[in-house]
Amino acid sequence: MRVLIGLVADTHLMDEPVPGNVIDALRGSDLIMHAGDIVDMQVIDQLSGIADTVAVKGNMDYDEAVRLLPETRVIEVGVFRIGLTHGFGAPTDMPRKVRGLFEDVDCIVFGHTHKPLVLEEGGVLFVNPGSPTDRRFTDVNAVGLLEVTDTLEPRIVYLDGPQGESGS
Repeated sequence: MRVLIGLVADTHLMDEPVPGNVIDALRGSDLIMHAGDIVDMQVIDQLSGIADTVAVKGNMDYDEAVRLLPETRVIEVGVFRIGLTHGFGAPTDMPRKVRGLFEDVDCIVFGHTHKPLVLEEGGVLFVNPGSPTDRRFTDVNAVGLLEVTDTLEPRIVYLDGPQGESGS
């Protein structure tokens, strides 16, 4: 089994299409997980044109997203349990904060800080795909990919600048 999960967070788009470089980076995904701050639910509609898309609400989301989306989700892919949440509060120590929201997960995908991160700690993989559209708190735009086989293999895909792709 091989499943490719596209990871995105903090799109912060209102009445704007998802940028083409984001669509291109996520193309080929079997599933897309959006870790909140969608703002406008049309983002989910557009991402769903690529692959089934699951999402959680973030602190900047508007009425429809707040009403329709949960704060946390757990998605099972193969033998792995993947937690999805946005994050909260000050952007420091976010892995510890989001860890407290889940029991018995192998991976937690989160957003909120806008900074891409791949970290393994205490047997849990933490992945923040960063923001593909907003540079508050960071100098890069990015999304993530999580390849699920008999392991979890995360990658950050930088959408601009000379960084290219980064592995875990």
